[in-house]
Amino acid sequence: MPSQIAAAPSSPSPGTGVVIERVPDVLSFTLDNGNHGNEVTGEMFDAMLAALRSEAANPAARVLRIRARGKVFCTGRERAGRDADAIRKEASRLIEFQHALRTSPLISVAEVQGNAFGFGFGLAIVCDFVLVAENASLAFPEMRYGLAPSAIMAYLGQYALPRAAFPLVLFGEPISPHRALQIGLISQIGPPEHLVGEANALVSRILRLDPDATRRCKEFFISAQQHSFDQNCQRAVEALTEGSLALLHKQK
Repeated sequence: MPSQIAAAPSSPSPGTGVVIERVPDVLSFTLDNGNHGNEVTGEMFDAMLAALRSEAANPAARVLRIRARGKVFCTGRERAGRDADAIRKEASRLIEFQHALRTSPLISVAEVQGNAFGFGFGLAIVCDFVLVAENASLAFPEMRYGLAPSAIMAYLGQYALPRAAFPLVLFGEPISPHRALQIGLISQIGPPEHLVGEANALVSRILRLDPDATRRCKEFFISAQQHSFDQNCQRAVEALTEGSLALLHKQK
């Protein structure tokens, strides 16, 4: 495999619970909070958000890989708030992270090697590509504890039709990767021992694309989902003009 997709040896900062690695063209988040089911804590959110903000301000990488150590991918997020202000702060940070991840110019790849529940499943879905081990279990169990998963419902309908999506959040029952693939929530499934190799191959394929064109492609694709058909047609004129001029410049 090309050297740019091989992760450099690293270790998490004490207590952080996430390993953030940068190699040429690739930024990686590796969840490493195994004693708590790889739940994402506030400190982990802050570390990953800082990395995404840095990329937005000074683009360097082209691909974001999100993966985890241990038997599970991610079983949710930490809920430390005990009053309205603290809970609102946690919720705002969660939404900000999801928005930053979804709108990042990086092409994001989730490598789900084990169970993904609640926020963990939502984290994978919001990525551009979601590769899942065939033996993983996937679920949104929040309603079983009396909490409507509003953060997930804010974007779930962009990936699955309402008839398929609503029962997932209402009843919280686990589904198989095959079912998730069938309704459009993930990209690919396979044997767990092949997951890293498949992700490496996908990253290599992305990196063979023109960097500027790739960024423009994702930007327009994400934006188009928020606008009407007529608006998208008008915006496409400008986008095609900009892209064509960039191509002509490179050909000179």
